[in-house]
Amino acid sequence: MISERFEQLIAFLESNMPKPVEQQPDDQGGILFTGGSPPEVVAHLTETRITIASYAAVWANSFHLTVKPRRVGIVKWRRLPETQLMNALSQLIHGARDTRLATYRTCQSCDQVKPPEFMVSDVCADCADRESQVVH
Repeated sequence: MISERFEQLIAFLESNMPKPVEQQPDDQGGILFTGGSPPEVVAHLTETRITIASYAAVWANSFHLTVKPRRVGIVKWRRLPETQLMNALSQLIHGARDTRLATYRTCQSCDQVKPPEFMVSDVCADCADRESQVVH
């Protein structure tokens, strides 16, 4: 049975994380939230805690991107009064988003700002693909 407070936390995360927000259930009854496009913030809500992380990913090989979130903080939500809980979560979400955005880089070819996993050296993957297809 899902408690009313658990449902409030689901609604809070949905409305306070970067849009769009995707939800995915885990194996133990928790929910994994990913916010932003490209992803910026990851939140994992369980029966006792919420973990907020900055999205990060690495290429395991040329075709497989592995998500490796960097934890910003954990809140044991049953222990805090509602106002303090929501304030703490807001600050952690903002901090995780700021941390993620600080890793973005500007493509030297198209001048667009991209997340690091979309970069190949100093150019974005799109520009790198276009340049590799140019016939001289």
